[in-house]
Amino acid sequence: MTVIDNAIYVDGVRTDNPETLDETFELLTERRGFAWIDLDRPSPEELQAVADEFELHPLAIEDALAGHQRAKLERYGETQFVVLRPALYRDDIEKVEFGEVHLFVGSTFVVTVRRAARPDLSAVRKRLEASPDLLARGPQAVLYAVLDRVVDDYAPVAAGLENDIDEIEDELFEGGATELSRRIYELSREVMMFQRATHPLLDVVGELKQHVGDHAVDIEVARGFRDVLDHTHRIVDRVDAYRALLENALTTHLTLVGQDQNDQVKKISSWAAILFAPTLVGTIYGMNFDNMPELHWTFGYPLAVLAMIAMGGVLYSVFRRKGWL
Repeated sequence: MTVIDNAIYVDGVRTDNPETLDETFELLTERRGFAWIDLDRPSPEELQAVADEFELHPLAIEDALAGHQRAKLERYGETQFVVLRPALYRDDIEKVEFGEVHLFVGSTFVVTVRRAARPDLSAVRKRLEASPDLLARGPQAVLYAVLDRVVDDYAPVAAGLENDIDEIEDELFEGGATELSRRIYELSREVMMFQRATHPLLDVVGELKQHVGDHAVDIEVARGFRDVLDHTHRIVDRVDAYRALLENALTTHLTLVGQDQNDQVKKISSWAAILFAPTLVGTIYGMNFDNMPELHWTFGYPLAVLAMIAMGGVLYSVFRRKGWL
């Protein structure tokens, strides 16, 4: 069964747990509170049962089942459909893993659909149940708490990426590794995915801060959304800075690689020219022509050797002065 937790809250207090979703639907009207149903990767039939009860829009259900959505806020009548992209930095593999959670928020219900282990919505529920004054403010308080947890979890991800960038900068100016370019590309891809998860939240939280559905925001919930928005701005600014740093690192690395390759070409060309000089002299003296007076000179051989050494030495000195050797 994909139901992780299922409860009805009245005045911020959890009432007796319904044993089934059908019982939840029946007791919701009777108790006049709001329901919070937490589902983990539900089947189409299970999610459709919830959709039929709360009159959820088919397009929102389609998105929830398909997954791989960007962070967004959509409104269908008085129901909000919110997609969030939580993230986790894995220290063991130095990678960022992205999850996905969908929220259907109405006036009397919250349905959360998990598509990954993050965020830990059970911990969010415990935190809210320990603050009945906040939970009494209804489904929007749940939305705020989930948003707050997702954004707070971005901080260690940003710290992990920053540490990776520091390591790349160290490798860059210590000679670098042969796989450095690939590592920079991989890290740039993770940063871009992180941007896609965080940037849309600015609009999502900004809109939530202004109004909820067709009703004014509860003042305390609005303050919570404003705090989440401030945190989101800080995360977005950090991630944007990481993108710029990686672009600069890649440019610098390619420049250094190009310079190194150019230096190698210069060295090869210099030695080729130095070796060509004695080869040229030897080739001339190796021609089998009868009419070559140098062949009968007493000092022809030592002069040829001397010419080879002299030409090589002059070329070596010239290339050394130019910094090619």
